[in-house]
Amino acid sequence: MRSHVPHIVGRDPQLRELSRALSDACAQRGRGVFLVGEAGIGKTRLAAEAVGLAVDSGMRVLRGRSTTTGPAVPFRPLTEALMSLFRGGEPLDDLPLGPYRPVLGRLIPDWGGDVQGGSSMIVLGEAVLRLLIATGRDRGTLLLLEDLHDADPETLAVVEYLVDNLDQAPVVLLATIRTEPCDALDLAESARWRRVGTTLDLASLTRAEVVALVASQLGTDVERVPAAALERLWEDSAGSPLLVEERLQSMISSGYLVNGDDGWEVVGDLRGDVSSSMAKGLLQRIDRLGPQGRNLFSAAAVIGRRFPLTVLQDVTGVDDRELLSHLHAGVASRLVVPDEPAPDWYAFRHPLTVEALFTQLTPGRRAELAGRAAAAVQALHPELEGDWCQLAAGLRSEEGDVTEAGRLFAEAGRRALAAGAISSAVTLLSRAERLLADSGDATRRAEVLETLLPALAETGDFARAFSLARELNALAGTDLTVPRLAALHTRLAKVAHTAGRWEDGNRAIAQARALLRRSPDERATALVDVAAAYLALDTPGPDCTQQAEKLARSALQAAERHGLPSAVCQAWELLATLARERDFDESTALLESALLTAEQHRLPVQRMYALTRIGGNNWLTDGSTAPLLAAREEALRVGSATIVHTVDGILVLDAVLRGDFETARRSGDECLAVVQRLRLAPASRYVLMAQATLAAHRGDRPAMERALEAFAEWDGAGAQEEPLTLGLARAFCALMEEDRPGAVRALHDVAALEHANPSTYYLSGRYGIGVLLDVLSGDAGRAVQEEIAATAPGRMRWNRQFVLFADAVLLGREGRTAEAAAAAAEALRVAEPYPTALHLGLRLLSEEAHERGWGEPVAWLRRAEHHFHQASVPAVTNACRAALRRLGAPVHQHRTGSSRIPEALRALGITVREYEVFQLLPERLGNKEIADRLYISPRTVEKHIASLGTKTGRTNRAALCDFSVSFTP
Repeated sequence: MRSHVPHIVGRDPQLRELSRALSDACAQRGRGVFLVGEAGIGKTRLAAEAVGLAVDSGMRVLRGRSTTTGPAVPFRPLTEALMSLFRGGEPLDDLPLGPYRPVLGRLIPDWGGDVQGGSSMIVLGEAVLRLLIATGRDRGTLLLLEDLHDADPETLAVVEYLVDNLDQAPVVLLATIRTEPCDALDLAESARWRRVGTTLDLASLTRAEVVALVASQLGTDVERVPAAALERLWEDSAGSPLLVEERLQSMISSGYLVNGDDGWEVVGDLRGDVSSSMAKGLLQRIDRLGPQGRNLFSAAAVIGRRFPLTVLQDVTGVDDRELLSHLHAGVASRLVVPDEPAPDWYAFRHPLTVEALFTQLTPGRRAELAGRAAAAVQALHPELEGDWCQLAAGLRSEEGDVTEAGRLFAEAGRRALAAGAISSAVTLLSRAERLLADSGDATRRAEVLETLLPALAETGDFARAFSLARELNALAGTDLTVPRLAALHTRLAKVAHTAGRWEDGNRAIAQARALLRRSPDERATALVDVAAAYLALDTPGPDCTQQAEKLARSALQAAERHGLPSAVCQAWELLATLARERDFDESTALLESALLTAEQHRLPVQRMYALTRIGGNNWLTDGSTAPLLAAREEALRVGSATIVHTVDGILVLDAVLRGDFETARRSGDECLAVVQRLRLAPASRYVLMAQATLAAHRGDRPAMERALEAFAEWDGAGAQEEPLTLGLARAFCALMEEDRPGAVRALHDVAALEHANPSTYYLSGRYGIGVLLDVLSGDAGRAVQEEIAATAPGRMRWNRQFVLFADAVLLGREGRTAEAAAAAAEALRVAEPYPTALHLGLRLLSEEAHERGWGEPVAWLRRAEHHFHQASVPAVTNACRAALRRLGAPVHQHRTGSSRIPEALRALGITVREYEVFQLLPERLGNKEIADRLYISPRTVEKHIASLGTKTGRTNRAALCDFSVSFTP
């Protein structure tokens, strides 16, 4: 008989949708399609039909399958699918992948790279997307990922990114998912609600469809199928296509349904005594392999749906010949298949085969086989390298040895964490924690919690982390030592600090200290002190910085005495943050000490934090983002989502200050969506502050107020970021509205805030724009300006531009006009990366400079007027125009093409028409030739050249022509 149906029964709507999706992809309108249904419902068969449709239309087909049984292979379905690109001999080295090619080395060994390396899931997703687009540009691509319910979290992250970005790609992502609670099913539902993916739910077949399926299988008309067989198949299958096929084949192979001279007829009783019709059909096939074959596959089922032959042979004791004989028979019976491309591995064709075999095993026998398989794995792979550790852990759990299973899952989790697969690490560590909770091994459970708590914080799963706080109270009644229990509360305090929940953190610290008062331990106290130091800095209060420094120094001394390198690094990093107010060189030296210690003791997380803070120092002092980006890459490698998003927040603010408003808007929205979902309060506040600053620098008060309202909802009052919302946002917004008194009031509020709650953020205006405004108004003189200029915050690049502008004003008032002009020039050099601040400084200085007779006030006003006109800030634009009129300078209209005029010429007041003439001067043309080129009169040309000579100071035509050459591209 046919082993498969010649055509699919009962799935016409799904087939039409798949055909439409494939056609859309060929027209550059890709999407994700999810086939969702219970085991045996026909997902694989429908996916195979989609493959046939794609091949018929000339599309490229890439296939991969997920699994969680046996050693887990990270990104297995994606790697398996993409590796097929290399089997056809087609050249792939010239694909336009740019910087994303090295990232793909994580999935494609042929392209090198560290498969456990450090690109984020977003970057990796973009790399896969670009590869799919590049290889399917002219023909379209079907990417089929089967059994997505078994995929690892990292694979799902890449799939989610792909589904979100396929709308203009020639790609269909088709995935099969079981209808059981899992992250993959959540992903499919989310994609459906966001309208970026299609979910095709496969329901059970109706009675009529089962009849049609059976007739198709038997190759006959419906009327010629025995009614008894149809009734039994309907009852046994409940409409599952696979059960229909398996049960029908069982009837035929057992001789109960035969094809006689008059067609198909029933011989004997079709009812069986097995627990399920599926099990009966499968076990009848297994029985034909003999007792040894049945024992062999029972042992294989205990190992998992995928099983290694070396382990199976060790468990069963069969020789090579017998093993291969049974495997070949299993393949012939469609029970198992070679698990390519993994050597030595086979897999059951369907998970129901495993379930059927389990019905024939007693719990005791199943546990016995699991124990023997675990022993075989540990004997064959004593180091449990790679994912053998996870396989052994699962088998020990099946055996019932929860303590050993918990230990192995914990080890697998630590390895995953070290490899940067932090989501997988959390899954493994969580399983270890539950097993050890059942075992009653409090010490090992505490060890797991010490690793699990920070891992949960790094993934942003703070709800789960804080739910474990209740478990800490339960552990207090065990034989766990006081230092160990105090360490757990300390870890919880660090989680609270990462989440921005300083009250919860302080409660955990109080619990740890209460424990240590009963049983003092200096090592444990050092750990408590360093966590308390970070929380002290976040806890609102006038002495927060002093308290934090005191605790950090105490922790540092004790940690150095007792050889606690991680605590030493953390203490140095906090002290470095506080030292920035005194001296950036001192701060960086402390961070370099922390970095060296982390490297010497192989502490990748602490190394990452040190690099991040060093990058932050560089950004503050000279505006460079390169070290920050390098630190971000390190955070990606380690798997720290919190640091990645913290750096992303800084980069959003950097884009605002640099005037790259579109990048800031786009990056800010993307980052905020992630950090709010993760409930990362500090990062959420920082990004919201940056968004408020973005709106303020554009003069958009309503948008700024909305961002500040959202900031307040994230416990903004008393937060370290609060002064920045006043100095970088409210003060600048007032200046964009030409409301200097409003800006001064905002800066006074900053001073009051920082007096009540000192901040380690120094861009709030007290060391920058506030100095300039106070000098201009006469509220501050030389002494104040020099005092600020001498401080470390006053030397930060963002602040230094305003301090130098203030110096220029004071020098002009002192009659030192040449020095005032030089100070202004230096301020412009420092302000070069920050166009909004630069042109605001020119606007504020120009009238003062004109009155005192120094600098180039008219040119400055013209530059500022043009900048704020282009930035659509009308209040400052109009103020600049009014100031130009007061200075007696002409005000030019903004004509089409003015943006083409170089900044230096625009500052001289050269108009669009004059610039058109100026561009022709390098050719040494006469007035008539220029007039002919521009379709104007020679007299008009003469007038423009005279004006150009006056504005540029080159009254001689030859000199003017020479000058024009320097502006020739």
